[in-house]
Amino acid sequence: MGNFFDMDGTVMGTLSKITDIIVLSVIFLVFSLPIITIGASFTALYYTSVKCIRRGRSYLFQSFWKSFKENFGQATILWISVLVAGGILGLNIWFSGNVVSGTAGFILACIYAMMAFTFSIVTVYIFPLVSRFSMTKKKLVSTAFYMAIKHLPYSILLVLIFMASLVASYIIPVLIFILPAAGTLLFSLPMERVLKKYMPASEDTSIDKWYLE
Repeated sequence: MGNFFDMDGTVMGTLSKITDIIVLSVIFLVFSLPIITIGASFTALYYTSVKCIRRGRSYLFQSFWKSFKENFGQATILWISVLVAGGILGLNIWFSGNVVSGTAGFILACIYAMMAFTFSIVTVYIFPLVSRFSMTKKKLVSTAFYMAIKHLPYSILLVLIFMASLVASYIIPVLIFILPAAGTLLFSLPMERVLKKYMPASEDTSIDKWYLE
């Protein structure tokens, strides 16, 4: 019983993590309210989930705000691009299923299904990449595509985790105050395995390489 109230103890440590998950989820929701900022908000959510909750570095809001502010422009443009591309793809899928019939409709549906699959596995890499690397938007998208194809099993798993979090939040709305950060932590397990392979080597011992732990 003596260790129960010890902040380093298992119980208090777990409670602290749960509190961090809830607080970070709320921060993410607040910063996502304008809708157009969701890209920058998710970028900051991923960065903060890994750095603060998984690696125990820095403070939640300080890290979130740092990433949100630094990546706002690029992440917002990419988010709008994802929305536009996804919308066009969705309309084409609807068109092939409801307007075009017969063999032509089936062929179009198969083509668009493959495009939707590729779009999904590439998109899940984009904002984690923004949070970790400094690249042009074109280079970032091409890198996301390369990673998605090269690490296909991980890519499929990432999409499944992301979709499961969305579905769970829809079925049980109260989970929206937990799943943004909790789902991102789970999402980060396979994602970090991939990102570590591409982190540049550095001999500077003054740099805190939390992202390589």
